[in-house]
Amino acid sequence: MSYLPHASAIALCVLTIASDLYAHRVRNVWLLAALLLGAVGVIWTWLGGTGPTPWTALAGLVIGLLALLPFHVLGWMGAGDVKLFAVLGFLLGGKALLPIWIVASLFGGAHALCMLLMRRTGAGMQRLRMKMAGTRAWQYVLAARQGRKGLPFAAYMAMGALLTVAAPQLTRW
Repeated sequence: MSYLPHASAIALCVLTIASDLYAHRVRNVWLLAALLLGAVGVIWTWLGGTGPTPWTALAGLVIGLLALLPFHVLGWMGAGDVKLFAVLGFLLGGKALLPIWIVASLFGGAHALCMLLMRRTGAGMQRLRMKMAGTRAWQYVLAARQGRKGLPFAAYMAMGALLTVAAPQLTRW
């Protein structure tokens, strides 16, 4: 058995969490590198007779892509989120996508709820914004984000994927 697809998924997830939280960005080069390394592992295990056919991994990619593409078309989700979900489907299999989606939705919902509660407090939020706006670190974050706004959903999907890799029983039904 080759661990290359799982190792690629772990590395991709760690990089995605850092990048999406900091800059609200998922780098295409990371997605492509993880996909290529994962493909090598999938083909290697298939040729060695210890793994499923590559069609299984491709099915995970297509399922991941088709599941989230409508959200991107509607403008509710970034393209990087959709591509990450598709690559995770390839690397971890289609069965991993539902637990990843559930965990990401729980984190995203909690994040959105916290943001709504912070907006309700009014003055406290305004003081926090004023304090943060003056720091050099926050200026770097804003420059890195280049105006991109929204929840870091790719980071939450990556956290869900790491949980799925750490607890594979989540994908056995």
